[in-house]
Amino acid sequence: MPLLRVFDAAPLGQTLAASRAGSRRRANFNVHPTLEDPVQRMLNVLQPGSYVRPHRHSPDRFELFLRLAGEAAVLLFRENGEPFEGAILGDGTAWAVEAPGGVWHTVLALCPDAVLFELKRGPYRSTGENDFAPWAPLEGTPEVRELVGTWEKLVRGAASAPRG
Repeated sequence: MPLLRVFDAAPLGQTLAASRAGSRRRANFNVHPTLEDPVQRMLNVLQPGSYVRPHRHSPDRFELFLRLAGEAAVLLFRENGEPFEGAILGDGTAWAVEAPGGVWHTVLALCPDAVLFELKRGPYRSTGENDFAPWAPLEGTPEVRELVGTWEKLVRGAASAPRG
């Protein structure tokens, strides 16, 4: 019995297909063997227009995102829902970003088939309503499309703004 767990193209292909076909426009593939694992690791595949409702984790639970393909962004928010910091993961930009615990955040796909590897402390805790930003609309509501578009423009505008 081999000790190495080898991941070939099949799980990635299945996760890509699920993200393209699903109404949420995103899918994940858990690399960790159980939800109780002390280290959660997974592939997140996102399509443009997908909505990851802004949420936060306890202060001791960061999330690290490594870009594997495509282009995505991580955006942080103040308590009132105002975006205050973000980073693009893609060619010529960042290859990884770590969102601190206790801070509202979301992830955006900036192109088709954005693939991120996510690493965070486990075990998995089901997010209750209190973990989601109260100012963020529910998934599937009419406000979501416009809000995601606003965030995408904000992230792209910040990336192209002159730095000095």
